[in-house]
Amino acid sequence: MKIYSIIVAGGSGTRMKQSIPKQFLLLNGRPILMHTIERFEALSDEIIVVLPKNEMQTWKSLCEKFNFSISIKLIDGGKERFYSVQNAIESIEDSEGIVLVHDGVRPLLSEKLIQHIIDQTQKGLLVIPVYDIQESIRKQENNQNKMVDRRLYKTVQTPQGFHLSKIKKAYQQDYRSEFTDDASVLESIGETITLIEGERFNLKITTPEDLMLAELLINAWT
Repeated sequence: MKIYSIIVAGGSGTRMKQSIPKQFLLLNGRPILMHTIERFEALSDEIIVVLPKNEMQTWKSLCEKFNFSISIKLIDGGKERFYSVQNAIESIEDSEGIVLVHDGVRPLLSEKLIQHIIDQTQKGLLVIPVYDIQESIRKQENNQNKMVDRRLYKTVQTPQGFHLSKIKKAYQQDYRSEFTDDASVLESIGETITLIEGERFNLKITTPEDLMLAELLINAWT
């Protein structure tokens, strides 16, 4: 089965306090999104990158500037992440295959994790990586708060792996606000999600502090 990797890069620079989208910020001298795409190159038959329509030319200019030549399919994003993934799914003509959906600003995952998700999905599972919560957590509601058992909760990561036929079916429905990731969309049509262990440093870069940490990590690993 073909492996389709969908990389969703529709973010803005708001929380980064930057005027440019966070996926284009430099990490170790190159845009974050380029690092992310490179993680998937060897393991994908096709890479689909979803960008806001008004950022397409910026991306093409960056590819020229940094001599980035990995073959990808560019797809217009939507108002919500749901619509961005929906557009990418609809661009795939095949009816069978494996689909990985990943955040464009998670550049530090390993190929080992990607391969593990592919392997488990090929066994018939719908898979998402998760990681244990390291700190104590409390639930706050109606001006009251209480301790909850952190062992009952997980931090959800990407890439999330699905069968193409199932994710196509799931994304035929209308958007709902509770669809916070692709697993929630699949669950809404009765599919069962399997959790596998993610990676501690598969972080989503959303703040200046995240970018600083990613810079330290990527320099330590090279």
